[in-house]
Amino acid sequence: MKKRAITIVLVCTCLCACSRTANIVVASKNFTESFILGEIAAQQLERKLHVKVERELDLGGTLLTHQAITKGDVDIYPEYTGTASSVVLKQRIPDNPLQAYLVVKDVYLQKFNLVWLPPLGFNDTFAMVVRSPDARRLSGSSLAVATSRTWRLGVGYEFITRPDGLRRLDEVYGLHWQGTPRSMDLGLLYRALAQKQVDMVSANSTDAQLTDPQFAMLQDNKGAFPPYSGCFVVRKALLDQQPGVGVALTMLSNHISSDIMRSLNRKVDFEHQPVVKVAKDFLATQE
Repeated sequence: MKKRAITIVLVCTCLCACSRTANIVVASKNFTESFILGEIAAQQLERKLHVKVERELDLGGTLLTHQAITKGDVDIYPEYTGTASSVVLKQRIPDNPLQAYLVVKDVYLQKFNLVWLPPLGFNDTFAMVVRSPDARRLSGSSLAVATSRTWRLGVGYEFITRPDGLRRLDEVYGLHWQGTPRSMDLGLLYRALAQKQVDMVSANSTDAQLTDPQFAMLQDNKGAFPPYSGCFVVRKALLDQQPGVGVALTMLSNHISSDIMRSLNRKVDFEHQPVVKVAKDFLATQE
């Protein structure tokens, strides 16, 4: 009886272990764009490989999600080259998007046994946004000409603390600030700008709000901010076991432009469409 009990325990343990490896787990961070990309990845794998995919969307911030994939708790999640370099690797990467991708790709494979699939096609970098009438009063559309006046700046807390944020912006452009920057929740930045509580905000280049004509993004023509190419990061162990995963997800490479990403974000944030539907509708255009 003891031997039989031990056998049953071993079988159950094996079944539990097998159940984890049998299902692919797709994760995302805790913001709209990441939810959408995670759901797109999950549905792409389900429709192309006919496999069961588990979702761990809204897992948390960068470090929590990175820890989850390095531990093997999840298999795939969307990440950005600039975030990986500054937050995880704590190093500056080249300003050229392709070179930046190759640097991050090589280091992640060597250090974490993680594979960066080819970029999806958009760059979600920091964006300095102003009201459109203010932008039209400038002599051009770039940050370089914004030194002609002073600005009341609104930022998220992370923009102040990150080396590739306000510090880098000041080094490259030397803009003139009226008072100290106002730190606020990211969700309040555009509202504060629209209500003229601030004149410029640090946003992201694929924000849904940038589809609104009342806002204008000033171009970072001097390359102050590093490239933030969106990519899927995958455990190499999974790709070794199931090469089709890489093939299916790579089919989406260069198929999501910044305009498309802004549109997808808008459908969720402003039109209140479910993430599942937005992802499904997008993938229907990829047939």
